[in-house]
Amino acid sequence: MTAFRLQLPTDPRWVNLAEKSIEDILTDHAYCEQKAASTCISLIQQYSEYTQLVEELAPIVTEEWGHFRMVLSELKKRNLPFGKQRKDEYVGYLQQFIRKGTNRTEQLMDKLLMAGLIEARSCERFRLLSEHISDENLRPFYRRLMEAEAAHYTLFLELARTYCDKEQVRQRWFEWLEYEKEILEKLTPRGDRMH
Repeated sequence: MTAFRLQLPTDPRWVNLAEKSIEDILTDHAYCEQKAASTCISLIQQYSEYTQLVEELAPIVTEEWGHFRMVLSELKKRNLPFGKQRKDEYVGYLQQFIRKGTNRTEQLMDKLLMAGLIEARSCERFRLLSEHISDENLRPFYRRLMEAEAAHYTLFLELARTYCDKEQVRQRWFEWLEYEKEILEKLTPRGDRMH
């Protein structure tokens, strides 16, 4: 179990798969950063009356877009093209776990917890890349991103606790963690995807 309480740690051998598909992993990573920025924008639009949420997530939009540009720069350094976006099965399965027919606050809780979980998993994988990837130039790149994702993960959970019942958040978080474990047990590890 990792520091984020993820229930199923990533097999460190995933880094070996990622290295063999560095063009694909960087392209997928770039799209992940785009989606992270879009998620924050969507939450700001849907919950604009929540002042703290708006103020806390607005700079994250800028930061995630900056990460997108950083990944594009890494592709350019290696003379690699920015490829096409592929279906993200991991996120697709997570979206299915957002409860339907619940009140607005519970919907917000699930959206924030899902975003936090994605950031936690990304942080864990960036840590593996920062420690084990053979490309020495990419190690500090992934270390920097790991630290940012850790802060984002913490922020999403803190916002959930701010706007929702803390005990319900705690219980629901454990449900999300268990569900994510089940997803990863179903999915075949792929080196061309961040998740």
